[in-house]
Amino acid sequence: MKVLFVGGTGTISSAITRQLAAKPEFSLYLLNRGNRSDEVPSNVTVIKADINDEEEVARRLEGMEFDCVCDFIGFVPEQVERDFRLFNGRTRQYMYISSASAYDKPAKCHIITEGTALANPHWEYSRNKIACEDVLMRHYREDGFPVTIIRPSHTYCERSIPLAVHGRKGSWQVIKRMMEGRQVLVHGDGESLWTVTCNEDFARGFIGLIGNSHAIGEAFQIMSDETLTWNQIYQTVADALGVEYKPYYVSSSYLDALAPEGYDLEGNLTGDKAVCVVFDCSKLKRTVPEFHTEIRFSQGCRAALKHILAHPELQEEDPEFDQWCDKVISTLEETKRAWKK
Repeated sequence: MKVLFVGGTGTISSAITRQLAAKPEFSLYLLNRGNRSDEVPSNVTVIKADINDEEEVARRLEGMEFDCVCDFIGFVPEQVERDFRLFNGRTRQYMYISSASAYDKPAKCHIITEGTALANPHWEYSRNKIACEDVLMRHYREDGFPVTIIRPSHTYCERSIPLAVHGRKGSWQVIKRMMEGRQVLVHGDGESLWTVTCNEDFARGFIGLIGNSHAIGEAFQIMSDETLTWNQIYQTVADALGVEYKPYYVSSSYLDALAPEGYDLEGNLTGDKAVCVVFDCSKLKRTVPEFHTEIRFSQGCRAALKHILAHPELQEEDPEFDQWCDKVISTLEETKRAWKK
């Protein structure tokens, strides 16, 4: 089976690339700018091109057809319209990575299925994903474009750990605060339910949908079966580091109000991670009966932290975020003291 990934080296797609490369029945091609070519298995063909340069990509793909094309980096409707022009009539299946953040916030029921309404007034990213889905499903209905939509939630890899409140440079600064015995910001009271999924588990579900005729014209969510509170997630990180968990609880709306310019905490929290949800993946399991998740967060977290601590290039300092955390904590503590006078 001949498969083309647009992207292929990101948090989600890197695990799928590794697993597909190990399957002799697949011939895998990656279309990207080649920034992480050293991480790509040797039997994977990399086509170096910028997907945003449509004319160049059309030239590079001239005469090529695929059993499946997967786009991991389409964020706005114009990009999926471009994909339709490039791949219509050239692939038997087109898989699009949307987002579980597209679901109604808050949903009428905390049990989330693919039938849950799509609406997110808090996050432009999610609204754009909804618009992309609309474009693709219209092309499926009107043009027979063979679309499969995938809605991941919070998927992590060995390069980072999943957290709710962090800076622009990722999770390292929170890890560092924990190792230094300092408090870390946690939204609400840390008791809302959430799901984090290791990319290796995600890949198994995703691969089961490639070339699956029952997946055409359908949407699927792929998540772990393990549901945790945010306190359990942070406690697991602390346990893996061998340190005490020292949360400082702050409401999501307050964090958003105090966030520096460029920190979209309304979208990330109110529009996503602060909402109590439990994902029902029974549709995926009916379509891919062999799918099951294997990696508990306690296992995946330890593996990720071991990798991060062994790779200094992943330990990027974020002094702006660090100072902001201290300022939020000190401001609230001053307010508490003032009220006690």
